[in-house]
Amino acid sequence: MKVLLVASEVAPFAKTGGLADVTGALPRALTRLGHEVRVVLPCYPEVVRRGFSPRDSGLNFTIELGPRRCRTRVLELDRDGITTWFIEQPELFDRPGLYGYSSGDFPDNIERFGFFCRAVLALLKQGGFRPDILHLNDWQTGLIPLLLKTDHIGEPFFRDLATLFTIHNLGYQGLFPAYNLYRTGIRLDPAHRRQITHHGRISLLKSGILFADRINTVSPNYAREICTPQYGAGLENLLQTRRKRLSGILNGIDPDDWNPRRDTELPANYDSDDLSGKARCKQHLQQELGLQEDENRLLVALVTRLVPQKGLDLLAEIWNKLRQRPIQLVLLGTGDEDIRRQLESLRRDHHQVALRFSFDEPLARRIYAGADLFMMPSRYEPCGLGQLIALRYGAVPLVRATGGLADTVIDMDDNPQQGTGFRFIAPEADALLQAIDRALARFAEKDGWRKLIRRGMRRDFSWRRSAAAYLDLYRQLREYADD
Repeated sequence: MKVLLVASEVAPFAKTGGLADVTGALPRALTRLGHEVRVVLPCYPEVVRRGFSPRDSGLNFTIELGPRRCRTRVLELDRDGITTWFIEQPELFDRPGLYGYSSGDFPDNIERFGFFCRAVLALLKQGGFRPDILHLNDWQTGLIPLLLKTDHIGEPFFRDLATLFTIHNLGYQGLFPAYNLYRTGIRLDPAHRRQITHHGRISLLKSGILFADRINTVSPNYAREICTPQYGAGLENLLQTRRKRLSGILNGIDPDDWNPRRDTELPANYDSDDLSGKARCKQHLQQELGLQEDENRLLVALVTRLVPQKGLDLLAEIWNKLRQRPIQLVLLGTGDEDIRRQLESLRRDHHQVALRFSFDEPLARRIYAGADLFMMPSRYEPCGLGQLIALRYGAVPLVRATGGLADTVIDMDDNPQQGTGFRFIAPEADALLQAIDRALARFAEKDGWRKLIRRGMRRDFSWRRSAAAYLDLYRQLREYADD
């Protein structure tokens, strides 16, 4: 099987969140299973800052964006048996961020990613690689299925090319004023324009949902949720009409990348058979972050983006009650300034609370290793990678039962023999507090807590299993394309 994976960010080259982790790991897993995968993303300055030096591929072309002509060069890099292409266009992508400044998105993102979508198709015709599957990810790639069924319809090169569009987060829809479509150089008839319009604005996500051959999300439960008004973000009716073409596949993690037995960022290593190193990791984390050293306090951690989706307001609401309990709180993340200010009030309990408003992957690894409990009180969560990493590192997850969190965490009280964590259902502060109290009661039973840790660490959420599910979906797509 030949697959071209298209995304706006791919680890380790450029990253703002979990999308990059997924698009970086899946190609490696597919390659290990014997398939030929290539990857394409924009060429950001971050690629070079991260220490990569892609070479000139010799491919170049011009894309017309309305009245502008954008000359484009394609760079490439071979790594882990995968060729990655980088679309270079400095005027559009040579910027300090991938999507915007801390104050907001770049106003020309429809132009930037409209260009990217058109450049991907131009690259395919020149690049000497004809994939069976075009695997597209999130709104930044959403115009590609539309272009294949309008501008490129009937072209022999694209005739049997099947498209899969993966929704990583329905909350990000790529919405732009309708009059800005001209900036992409795409000319649509009135019918197609109406089809990709959502409440008066162009939606690049809607374009992908409507015109891709198949759609999937990053967990089975989230695939069901987004067909309901509660989680559908206004697109539930469209998703219901495409339900037979919609599925959910859980994301995974790379067990070699996330391995507490070999992780060089940790002060001590450990595995499910010998947890002594985890105790040392907790002690080191308390020292590093200025917390009181106390093995009997439940160390609760969050590694998260500061956005309303993550339910951090629930934590702030119950803090006055939590601070009376034997816990410590560690939070690492960046994002919304209003949420940051709301959390700043927790700093007064400086021996109990450590807040780090930054992106720091080495520290994140030490937090996973040192934490007793890893909290994700999300209002919605398409899949979530944090709980999978937490399980791998022996930090017991406490999650709201939504999306992929419900698919991956088994509640200890509901199923004491197979439980791996704690879940709560209602997106309410009292429900979160009750779940924390249940965790505290279990934490006091040291032998039982160690058994709980070991069960979680032995669960298999590797990308190998997820990649096999994607291959099944790719084969279904090929059969559909051949009909």
